[in-house]
Amino acid sequence: MSRILLATAACAAVASPTLAQPAQTTVQLDEITVTGSRAQRALSDIPQSIQVIDRGQIDTQIKQGGGAAGLLSRVAPGFSINNQTVSGASETYRGRSLLVLVDGVPMTTPLRDVSRMLSLIDLNAVERVELVAGASSLYGAGATGGTVNFITKTAQPGAPRFVVSSKLTAFTADIGQSIAPEISAGVSGKSQNGLDYVLSATGTMARRTYDGAGRELPSDAMLGQGGGDRFGKVNVLAKLGYDFDGGKRLELSGNYYYLDQNPRYLTNYAGAFAQPDFLRPYTGENVAEDTKSISLRYTDKDFAFGSLSILGFYNDIRKRFNYTEFSYPYNSQVYYSFDPRNPTSRANQTTLYSNRGGMNLTIDTPLDQIWQGAKLTWGADLIHEKTWQTLTDGQNVFTPLHQTTTAAFALLQVPLTDRLTVRGGVRYENFALAVDDFTRPAAFAAVAARTPLGYQAFVLPALRVTGGDYNYSSPTFNLGATFKLTDKAELFGGFSQGFALPDIGSYTRRAGLSTAYACPLTRPNCLPASRSVISYAEIAPEAQIVNNYEAGVRGSVGKFKGSLAGFISTSREGVTFNPLTNQISQQKEFIWGVEATGEYQVTEQLALGGIFGFREGRYDSNNDGHLDSWLPNNRIATPYTGTLYASYRFGNGVSVRVEGQAWSGRNQRIDLSGAHYRIKPSATMNAVLTAPVNGGGEAFISVDNLFNATLQNPTGTSVRNLPVYSWGRTIAVGYKQTF
Repeated sequence: MSRILLATAACAAVASPTLAQPAQTTVQLDEITVTGSRAQRALSDIPQSIQVIDRGQIDTQIKQGGGAAGLLSRVAPGFSINNQTVSGASETYRGRSLLVLVDGVPMTTPLRDVSRMLSLIDLNAVERVELVAGASSLYGAGATGGTVNFITKTAQPGAPRFVVSSKLTAFTADIGQSIAPEISAGVSGKSQNGLDYVLSATGTMARRTYDGAGRELPSDAMLGQGGGDRFGKVNVLAKLGYDFDGGKRLELSGNYYYLDQNPRYLTNYAGAFAQPDFLRPYTGENVAEDTKSISLRYTDKDFAFGSLSILGFYNDIRKRFNYTEFSYPYNSQVYYSFDPRNPTSRANQTTLYSNRGGMNLTIDTPLDQIWQGAKLTWGADLIHEKTWQTLTDGQNVFTPLHQTTTAAFALLQVPLTDRLTVRGGVRYENFALAVDDFTRPAAFAAVAARTPLGYQAFVLPALRVTGGDYNYSSPTFNLGATFKLTDKAELFGGFSQGFALPDIGSYTRRAGLSTAYACPLTRPNCLPASRSVISYAEIAPEAQIVNNYEAGVRGSVGKFKGSLAGFISTSREGVTFNPLTNQISQQKEFIWGVEATGEYQVTEQLALGGIFGFREGRYDSNNDGHLDSWLPNNRIATPYTGTLYASYRFGNGVSVRVEGQAWSGRNQRIDLSGAHYRIKPSATMNAVLTAPVNGGGEAFISVDNLFNATLQNPTGTSVRNLPVYSWGRTIAVGYKQTF
């Protein structure tokens, strides 16, 4: 079968631009440690770009809104603009996928790539964020563009510490119809006997949302992905830890993510832009998320071979998507009701289920007896997952999948001189995939034609897909180095590999969705028996191994700190399903870009800074070996992005931050036919004012889209190449009390 996998990725790091408070006048990068290589390392030793987002920056993002995706969009030059919905659709990093971790536990669903995770993470429970740029296989599949690890809060020694916060957010277009509350409460503590605990819970509501022109935004602008309105969301984190003598620790952690969206109207996709269809009430079930994650971690700093970490985890995931109806050309395929006048099945709404459990073993071994300062990080992973997706009537929409992954890795770090450190590693992974037989339900589809309706409709009869057992494996590698220019700055560069599993569930769901398997409406079951069955092997999924090359410089000089990096990302295998051939297109891809961050501490009170990102890419659209077309907008919607900001702290503790965020448009030819879909450039301004309150309190007011500009959301627009508008002016007021 196909090769698949990947090697450990070396990490690298650069502190993120300050979101709230002015930075110190000097930056000691060597004191920052990161865990992106599965063992703590000084930032200055890691030969890849990494940003460390601290709690102060997270607090400012909570005030501004937008959640985790908004945070990354503001501080990470390679991340796409936040699409402002509950979905992660088209939110890419360096034009590729981003692997989302919470305390090192993967939260994505690689066998069916439909992530909402960034919109579900509660930033109130997060202590810091580590964002590793570039391909990596260190935590498994999915990190072809980068890896983000949300590290939750830890308890501090002493009496219980309580934090309570509240916020009200509203759109100035209609405050009464849009005002929405959020409340969060947390407690943490650590006793002298070694027992510690963290408990955090947040409840959030969203009501109507509006664009800059005062128009109500739809609940499902991106066709089945969910929206940013009319939902309730609950997040709960519970951690219990115990420190034993001799550097040993046991920690039990649980996360609960719940979302319930209640759309009121269907969406009209036939106009100039996505908008609510006020004449068609929404008749499907609520959009929902019910995800539970539990993990148990044991660490021993005095293990016989160095430092030991064993992590066991289990994720129970349920995601229900929007009900949609036939609407040519944007929703030209739906499950069939067998009534041509109303072709959409009442069950045309799906729920994804995924159970994923695993164990990660990591050992960090010092090798001073061989080479002073050398370290070897090594270990193994075992993961088993089961994924399936059904219509509301219980029919499977793709073949149920079972996969067991086993992997082993080793990563060596050697300081060749006082200034030069080299890191390199290999990971070998094996996938054992079991594909069940299933019957794809009948579908109603349409293609462009010269008819009064502008299309010709036909039936895709139910099709039996036969499965089987498949195994595929591959090694992946990384190699890089850092060179210290000064005590506070270094050059870095290297090569790393990551891999993406094809969205196997999506492909079996689309098995036989072409005119070659079509029947006329008058004879909906015209296929002979010989053509009513297709084998999973005919779909021929291949894994995509991505090569990442990167070089840069980072550090601080006096009152300035910053980074500059350039990268190239290549791959030979594709992940795009071609319904005409019923196979995955195995096209080459080539992505390149530049990223920069910088901050200057003008005075102790005033800081100025910004980020800049550029990425662009081409691919082989007809598999002839030549890079003949630009990557589609859902991979790269805005080649240029940038943010400029200023923050000032007054003597009385009041602070203000003003930022301007801008992005370019795009109008590239994405295939040999000359197809192109324009993305418009835009810019917006945001501001936050924070004031201390006696007794450990803090009050704030923030304004996003300060001038209420009417903006096209580039990421939302790129999903279906249909214009989707961004939020208009929003105002948030809030209060936080710590005691």
